[in-house]
Amino acid sequence: QVQLVESGGGLVQAGGSLRLSCAASGRTFSSYVMGWFRQAPGKEREFVAAITWNSRNIYYVDSVKGRFTISRDNTKNTVSLQMNSLKPEDTATYFCAVDTARSGVATRDVNDYDLWGQGTQVTVSS
Repeated sequence: QVQLVESGGGLVQAGGSLRLSCAASGRTFSSYVMGWFRQAPGKEREFVAAITWNSRNIYYVDSVKGRFTISRDNTKNTVSLQMNSLKPEDTATYFCAVDTARSGVATRDVNDYDLWGQGTQVTVSS
């Protein structure tokens, strides 16, 4: 059974840091684009970051550039999101996702990602 499981969410004060991890099981995703999305209450799911199979191309939404870092470990079938200088507007449920149709170039379109985790809650207090 293919599964993506996120961990590392929690409650943090503004300016703090969290590290999200996503562990994939059931198959290897080393050949595919992996990404992070987030969804706040009442809002659509939005792109946060993506990384290509060999980590050569990395993409971020403008609002997290310089604060978040996406990385992957293909030997462990994991993708991580280091989040620093967190702001209250970063509060959301964070999802990892895999785009099994792409490897060397990533998209920011939620509809291009076909495998999803269950999400982990990140709450940033002011």
